[in-house]
Amino acid sequence: QVQLVEPEGGLVQPGGSLRLSCAASGATFSGNVVAWFRQASGQEREFVSRIEWDTGSAYYSYRMAGRLTVSRDFAKNAVHLQIVRLKPEDTAVYYCAVGGPFSAERPTSYFSWGQGTQVTVSS
Repeated sequence: QVQLVEPEGGLVQPGGSLRLSCAASGATFSGNVVAWFRQASGQEREFVSRIEWDTGSAYYSYRMAGRLTVSRDFAKNAVHLQIVRLKPEDTAVYYCAVGGPFSAERPTSYFSWGQGTQVTVSS
């Protein structure tokens, strides 16, 4: 089973950028979809982005479209999520998750989750 490791996020000023990483331990992402979700305090978990590991096909939340780039790192067996032009409303715990090849935007379709990393956007 894939175990996901997410380094700490941190505090970012509005307008800044951040790169989140999700590394696989114990297995590879081959054949699977790797996704990013976020959950702000008091709100439901929200889809951010996903990438098909084998093909590189990437999908993004329409709310954040234009500010996201998701990519594969074969050398590190990891997936990276770049977020630019950060806004205070981007403040949330960000999670990476792994699902089967047909996983899309529902959190319930993912079988393995990282521990989450707090991202705070504030001046």
